[in-house]
Amino acid sequence: MSIDLSRYEAGDKFDGDYDEALCAVQERLARIQVAHIVHAKRSIILLEGWDAAGKGGIIQRLTAEWDPRHFQVWPISAPTAEEKSRHFLWRFWTRLPGAGEISVFDRSWYGRVLVERVEGYASEAQWKRAYDEINEFEAQQKDDGTAIVKLFIHTTQATQDDRLRKRALHPWKRWKSGADDFRNRARRADYLDAIAAMFDHTDTRWGPWQVIDGNNKKAARIAALTYIADRLEKVVPMAPPAPDPALVRLAKAELGVDI
Repeated sequence: MSIDLSRYEAGDKFDGDYDEALCAVQERLARIQVAHIVHAKRSIILLEGWDAAGKGGIIQRLTAEWDPRHFQVWPISAPTAEEKSRHFLWRFWTRLPGAGEISVFDRSWYGRVLVERVEGYASEAQWKRAYDEINEFEAQQKDDGTAIVKLFIHTTQATQDDRLRKRALHPWKRWKSGADDFRNRARRADYLDAIAAMFDHTDTRWGPWQVIDGNNKKAARIAALTYIADRLEKVVPMAPPAPDPALVRLAKAELGVDI
């Protein structure tokens, strides 16, 4: 079934105690990161969505309780001259997680079928070919043991305009916006077509899309973090491994502790 963005525009407020819910899901995420470390697992979390949709706020809260040594956030912008000289996926291969690591992508390889398609940075042949290339790339990651979580943060035009307006008026937030935001805003219909095609071609069983209603920031954050936790708890072992026998002996001898 096709993904219908109009189903994610209600902007309902979070029903409950936001701070309590945020703390609870962050505790889950902290355990999930430890599970990655002790079981040497790998995961990719990517976020796509409109400008000012709230991706950055979600990522900040996603990683708030994580050990910084074992995750990396990759903000993806326009490719460099070196990256343009290679296949478009090359720059993402170099950012994939290693054992015990999580890579978070703030925008991703889907730029090929979104901004590069709409703005004409990729030829029609290139972006049409990219759907299969992306699906195969993600299937390779899954088959090699890397979990993939894909989120699209959706907002209405009215919500986006309100946030862009507030950014422009706030001296410590206006740095977040640039000419690209307004150019993209003016081509919303073209982006909607590209997004629909992206969902149709790349919503796979090994890499399904989840749309998050981003029109209320607090509700969106809880929904996004809960979805990520739910997905990763299903694919990463959540039981701690048996202690190292050497640690058992040392804890007993030095601390009088039976592990």
